[in-house]
Amino acid sequence: MLEGNKVNLKIVEKEDLPLLLEWFNSLDFTGRYDPVDDQQSKTDFEKKYDTLGSDEKWFFIEKKDGTKVGFIGTHLFGGMLEIGYALVAAERGHGYCTEAVRIMVDYLFMSKNIVRIGAATNTENKASQEILQNAGFKMEGTERKGIFVWGKWADLYVYSILREEWKEPRILTRTEKK
Repeated sequence: MLEGNKVNLKIVEKEDLPLLLEWFNSLDFTGRYDPVDDQQSKTDFEKKYDTLGSDEKWFFIEKKDGTKVGFIGTHLFGGMLEIGYALVAAERGHGYCTEAVRIMVDYLFMSKNIVRIGAATNTENKASQEILQNAGFKMEGTERKGIFVWGKWADLYVYSILREEWKEPRILTRTEKK
């Protein structure tokens, strides 16, 4: 488990898949800025989980009392490591996702020989943009019509953080509490 001040990141185990599948199949969880993904069956979702590569990890975002409030994961995209995240609607706006992204950045730069972590967000998703900026990501540009969302094409802002911008862990090696 990766521990932060407000939240912990707990690796998703096979027995956790029913909750994650419920979330991913929920339009409330994915929100209005993300695609209306194909509804997935338990069998298909388990196959997807079973074929995750070594650089692809799924974590629950948990409050300190163990309540699961969201998801953060890594995946390879075009030879680059990217992160993605979502919180249940009732838990948004409390700083949980910003801390989860900071924890993930620390974890990835401390455990992998990488120079860059990427992320993308719908240009209308101001909350996600703020999360990335607060975690040290810089906007690189706009990917025009980069995502199909709720029946129309939308632009994406592309973000990244470089190892030299990160410099040192912000969360994982700290012990003080806020």
